[in-house]
Amino acid sequence: MVYGKSQIITPMRRYSPKSDILMTRAQVRGFDAWAINTAGVPGSVLMENAGRSCAELIRQTLTEKKGNTVCIFCGTGNNGGDGFVIARHLSNAGIETVTVICGDPAKIKGDALINYRILKKIGLKTEYLNPAENDVAGVEKKVKSLTANSDVIVDALFGTGLSGALRNGYDILVNTINNLGKTVIAVDIPSGLDCDTGLAQGVAIKAESTVTFVAAKKGFANPAAEEYTGQIYIASIGIEPAP
Repeated sequence: MVYGKSQIITPMRRYSPKSDILMTRAQVRGFDAWAINTAGVPGSVLMENAGRSCAELIRQTLTEKKGNTVCIFCGTGNNGGDGFVIARHLSNAGIETVTVICGDPAKIKGDALINYRILKKIGLKTEYLNPAENDVAGVEKKVKSLTANSDVIVDALFGTGLSGALRNGYDILVNTINNLGKTVIAVDIPSGLDCDTGLAQGVAIKAESTVTFVAAKKGFANPAAEEYTGQIYIASIGIEPAP
């Protein structure tokens, strides 16, 4: 795959199976490495662009639903870091946000840690839920309480790097979110969905929309994936692979 070739890019577009390229998990990792190490774009800039793009779709969705409250479930990796950026941009737009850190905050590193610290320093509402430390009833009760007034839920738990079934309580967390009957928007890929196959290895987030970054993922071509992704949008992160 060729990177960095000049082309006209729109900030966000709907995925077209006929014209959009597909990227495997390995290609996604290769592109990120090229963008950071060869093109010289800091990872924090890529994360900022990704989160800002996703926040735009969430704002549009809220407008359509006449809502103003969002609950963002964030993992401790880079997908969660995108969620921290989203929370900041939504808050800047006057939208009420609750950011839920799912897992041990001590595991947050790198670019995600930068944005987590920003979130804390500017005083945005942050809650904590470690699924591994709660039983089924505890996870369900906490999720229902946190999302009671939410118009939209954002899934920023796990990204394309996840392989295998969700476990350690994250399966219960995702299943609870799915059963809320609320609008869910997934960040990059629905948590629990395999990037390359488009199959859930167990439970996976069922989103109304998915904002994926750089390019559609190989698994999205599988018709079975639509149950989880909903409508797919491809968002620019400021640097692109050539078609």
